[in-house]
Amino acid sequence: MRETPGARAELDRLGRALHAQLVELIDALTPGTELGLLFLDEPNIADWREPVRYSYSAVFRGQSPEGTGAADVASRAAALLSAADWDVVGPEEEAADGTKRTYVLTARSPDGIRIEVRTGDCNSAVLYSGQTPAPALRETEEFQWPEPVRTPETLTPGYVLCYECDGLGACHGCGGRGWAPGEPQGRSNCHQCGRQRVCLICRGGGELAVSQLSPY
Repeated sequence: MRETPGARAELDRLGRALHAQLVELIDALTPGTELGLLFLDEPNIADWREPVRYSYSAVFRGQSPEGTGAADVASRAAALLSAADWDVVGPEEEAADGTKRTYVLTARSPDGIRIEVRTGDCNSAVLYSGQTPAPALRETEEFQWPEPVRTPETLTPGYVLCYECDGLGACHGCGGRGWAPGEPQGRSNCHQCGRQRVCLICRGGGELAVSQLSPY
């Protein structure tokens, strides 16, 4: 597949912006946290529908300073992100056990990066999560069905075409991809071959020995 011009460079820029904003939040809200565990090395597939889309994402856990309430942490996160021109929703309260509350803040940057900060009265943990937009990095190309590995003209003497794949060799359900279009993520494992990619009767050979076939 041909790469979409400029798409990877723009995605990398968004990944760096997400990382920088998370570092700023973590340093401000949960100082002293070891940032070496904040990984945004490579984009992951966010949507398997064609064209496949990729995004950078991260989940990170920090601990708020002793004596700092969860509501204060959430309010400070909202102030920091608002000051950076992010569109902030919350912090919203979610019901928790007894009088203890959970606070959830979501924010979106002008270029579509999303960050969520979640904290609560039950403990001092602060959970950060973030994700960039998910562009397609390559242009869609129509899947080309493979050529048969055996035809009536190329059969081995004493063999016949596989009755399951008719000489294709590859799985006739997915064409050798191991997957088929499906919801909810755009792809599902091929129910014919279970991702083995080949015909399960001839094991990819496209032909079967007559001597090994049953009368049926």
